[in-house]
Amino acid sequence: MDDLDPLTHQVQVQGMIETYKIIHGLYDTAVAPSLIMSQVSHTRGNTSKLQKNVFKCDIRKYFFTERVVNLWNSLPSLVVDASSLNCFKTQLDKFWSNQDIVYDFKALFLETGSKSYS
Repeated sequence: MDDLDPLTHQVQVQGMIETYKIIHGLYDTAVAPSLIMSQVSHTRGNTSKLQKNVFKCDIRKYFFTERVVNLWNSLPSLVVDASSLNCFKTQLDKFWSNQDIVYDFKALFLETGSKSYS
C-alpha cells in the first residue's frame, strides 16, 4: 500500500474499523447504520459478506453503508473474524501490507486483491 494516497488509505482503514464495530455489535443498534449480511452461503473469501445493493440514483453509492461493501467482502476470514478490535487492526495492517495497490487518482479504491499473507 505504499503508493496509495495517505488520506484515501486512512479513510479506507477507518471504514473497515467502523464496519467491524457495527458487525460485531460494538455500537448500540439503535444508532448504528444498518449493514445487511449476504444470505448466499457459498461465498469465496470471508464468511461475513455484506449484501451489495443496486440503486437507480448514483448518490446512494457514496453512503458509508455502500462504500464499504466491496472492500469488506474482499477481506479474508482471518481478518474479518478477528477476536477483538485490536486483533482486527493488526490483521488488517498485515493483510494490506502484502497487497500490490497503486494509487490511481481517477479510480475508486473498492477492493483489495486476492493475495494471502502469512
